[in-house]
Amino acid sequence: MGEESRERVQFYSEEIDFELENEEAIIDWILKGIKDEGSSLKRVTYVFCSDEYLYEVNMKYLNHNTYTDIITFPMNYNPIESDIFISIDRIKDNAKELNVSFKDELHRVIIHGVLHLIGYDDKTNEAQLLMTQKENEFLAKRLFL
Repeated sequence: MGEESRERVQFYSEEIDFELENEEAIIDWILKGIKDEGSSLKRVTYVFCSDEYLYEVNMKYLNHNTYTDIITFPMNYNPIESDIFISIDRIKDNAKELNVSFKDELHRVIIHGVLHLIGYDDKTNEAQLLMTQKENEFLAKRLFL
């Protein structure tokens, strides 16, 4: 989708050495999913980090004394503008615990943050089921596997 897409979806690493595979294809996948859901994107920045880094972010900005796999900081909802922090340590542990590949778990969490920004939540059992269904729909649309 070109240079404009590259400017709207960006990936960084903090405190870890991590590079996302198939970056351009993942950008296209994210943008198509947002469009298919009837939303639009101004900018989303993903920051891949360690457990400790994300824990500190969680404490500092949300006052949550817990480890987590993802924190989404929305600045705007439509068009979407956000920073999304993802713990690569948590993704590795979750993938092992759930018996799925690291790549599948990472992609699920990448799109999980986007789904929150589109308006889905996971606060109730019913909402969690819908969120998981949406994640699975997005994962099924990956063309870069």
